[in-house]
Amino acid sequence: MENDLTDLWAILDWTTPGLLGTLGEFRARWVKPVQTDRDPEAGRDLARLVGPFLLRRRKSDPGVAPELPAKTETDQPVALTAEQAALYQACVAELLDTIAGADGLARHGLVVKLLTALKQICNHPAQYLRESAPRLAGRSGKLDLLDELLEAILPAGGAVLVFTQYVAMARLLHRHLSDRGVGALLLHGGLPVAARDDLVRRFDAGEAPVFLLSLRAAGTGLNLTRADHVVHYDRWWNPAVEDQATDRAYRIGQTRPVQVHRLIAEGTVEDRVAALLAGKRDLAEAVLDAGPAALAALSDTALADLVTLGGDR
Repeated sequence: MENDLTDLWAILDWTTPGLLGTLGEFRARWVKPVQTDRDPEAGRDLARLVGPFLLRRRKSDPGVAPELPAKTETDQPVALTAEQAALYQACVAELLDTIAGADGLARHGLVVKLLTALKQICNHPAQYLRESAPRLAGRSGKLDLLDELLEAILPAGGAVLVFTQYVAMARLLHRHLSDRGVGALLLHGGLPVAARDDLVRRFDAGEAPVFLLSLRAAGTGLNLTRADHVVHYDRWWNPAVEDQATDRAYRIGQTRPVQVHRLIAEGTVEDRVAALLAGKRDLAEAVLDAGPAALAALSDTALADLVTLGGDR
């Protein structure tokens, strides 16, 4: 289950038709109390109903993968540079009035457009501005932190996977690391299968200590246990996608503890994305583990609230 409870309905309606009723009935009976009202008792009731039809195995379960070492996950807050903050505020000011005058699908599309722009600004001004030959160093808090992490990890013999959802950002990172003399490989969805396989082979062989990866192209199906550090340079809306990407390194065959670093720009949309992702994880736990119900799917109002800076909300 990746996005909301209707994912669960779709699977069980196929495997066990009629168990959860029609989609409309399911939304009224379960989606509203579990997601919208966040009723923990409703979450437990749904878990009891679907429990006999679910089989879930996690690496942390006893006996599943006892040989796996520890995994540590850390949110790494970073401050925007002055240039990033100015671009961020200008982008919000430019589009919020337009969003306020729109409704329906048009409003939703504008909010998504704004969110995308703000996330790109949080990554690096050069990505948002689409600069062809940018100066990269010193303009992004995230890039500065990535440099600091690599300076600590690489001399100790570590190897790092760096995931970003934007191919353009991955290319900027590749250029920056090359300029600094840091060996890095880059894999994205535009490469043929043979080229991807060759990059994986080269990373496993120790040709470069850093592997830059497009999240959607490399988030599943690869075995990259040479890496003992995973950096999520930006956040994806779906926590399951991030977890699968992390599991390229944290999987059977890994012999070293794995550290996961999530870079989050403070006081920005990324803070709220982090809360959203935590909410979606809780939603999965509410149904699969009968834990508390979690954050509902965002309304238009909540989406708009995501875009404002820190204390200005």
